[in-house]
Parts: sequence; C-alpha cells; structure tokens
Amino acid sequence: MNNQIREYHPFRGPYDPCPPIGVKTYVVPPNQFIAFQPMNLPQFPLAEALRAGTLWPALYSPYQPRYPRGNP
Repeated sequence: MNNQIREYHPFRGPYDPCPPIGVKTYVVPPNQFIAFQPMNLPQFPLAEALRAGTLWPALYSPYQPRYPRGNP
C-alpha cells in the first residue's frame, strides 16, 4: 500500500516577513488508491472494525493529531 502521508516544500520568497515553513504535510485518503472494490478483500474482526471505523484494512487511515491531547 502507498504511503498516505505526503509532503511538499512551499515557495519561500526572499522578502517574506514570516518565518519560513520548510515542509508541509497532507494525508491522501486510501480510497484514492482503490479504483473499485475487489472481491474477497480481507476484513477486520468485528470489534477491531468498530475501533478502526472500517471493515476493510485496505481502507483504514489512522488519524494522527497535530497536538497531544489536552494541549491547544
């Protein structure tokens, strides 16, 4: 499976007043890699599927919060 987290380097002008951000990241959803649903895809067990939010591991995309819990 392809890596879901991609990165790019935004343009930094020589006269930008703000501090530069070197690398920005974004997440590509896993459904962009599957054109149609093939038959007999592996499935999570029911309890794990409820925690993951999907029945199929190929469509699972974990959420990585930007800040730890409790911090703004």
